[in-house]
Amino acid sequence: MSLKDARGRPLRDLRISVTDRCNFRCTYCMPREHFNSEHSFLPREELLSYEEITATVASILPLGLQKIRLTGGEPLLRKNLIGLIRQLRNLSNSIDIALTTNGALLKQNARALHDAGLNRVTVSIDALDPDVFQAMADSTQWTPEDVIEGIIEAKHVGLGVKVNTVVKKNLNEDQILPLLKQFQELEIPLRFIEFMDVGNTNAWNLNDVVSGEEIRTTIESKHGKLTPVPPASRGEVAKRFTLPSGYEIGCIESVTAPFCGDCTRARLSANGSLYTCLFASKGNDLKSMMRMNATSDEISNAIQSIWVKRSDRYSEERSEHTNSTKKVEMSFIGG
Repeated sequence: MSLKDARGRPLRDLRISVTDRCNFRCTYCMPREHFNSEHSFLPREELLSYEEITATVASILPLGLQKIRLTGGEPLLRKNLIGLIRQLRNLSNSIDIALTTNGALLKQNARALHDAGLNRVTVSIDALDPDVFQAMADSTQWTPEDVIEGIIEAKHVGLGVKVNTVVKKNLNEDQILPLLKQFQELEIPLRFIEFMDVGNTNAWNLNDVVSGEEIRTTIESKHGKLTPVPPASRGEVAKRFTLPSGYEIGCIESVTAPFCGDCTRARLSANGSLYTCLFASKGNDLKSMMRMNATSDEISNAIQSIWVKRSDRYSEERSEHTNSTKKVEMSFIGG
């Protein structure tokens, strides 16, 4: 069965936040002034259990689900994440299971993640320069070298690996070319992300956005003309390009070139609400249903009812008004 929303978009991808906690305080996601020692994170009992997450995925699989991405916060902070991956893999041998991580804990977990059934990891790193890295991650415990070592180990054990970099004006623009050089040498695809107005705490301003076009101009000034790569499938968020060398980069341009029309993603928050847009202000409570012993069919019917009514296209409607509306924080539902 292929489930489609009010704009004809299928439900193909589910992003699952397993925790709202993180060991970084990235300024564009969890700025320390808002997520400090006084911030109240979700208590353990409010988080979806692994059994509840697995039951939710099982109820969506017949609706056309193809990809699962585990996110956070930082998902590797959640105890026994390996067990969840095993449960999800037992549902289907063919479903694509991915993980988004800041990479700090990846080196020691990569082998177990792969062996449990994980297909891919996407690692976020915004700078190779230690000072710029720490300015953006707001963490002195970890270094760019820690993240690079995790990336190398993930590739070594057989995981598919991609790297994401958020580019913010006057902060890490000078890291575009060093990052490209590093990951071209490692033969790992790199994707640059425009600074987005997710949540309400990251002090987003359009003037801080480095556009995908500007990023490509920087790259072409050093490497020559980029060649566009056609999308591999509907819902692909990155515009892909190859360098003259054949190395591939991507640009995710939610601000300057919105891709709402092909969005196939739903998001399950750490406390069990289903969100139909990264920029949504509220979700739909599934946890209460599960804790009142709803059947798989009842959960599936609820999700179908939510999705068929979906008409979100925030990035296409972005304006002064939408920027002032209250939105869920990225650390709560993942990127």
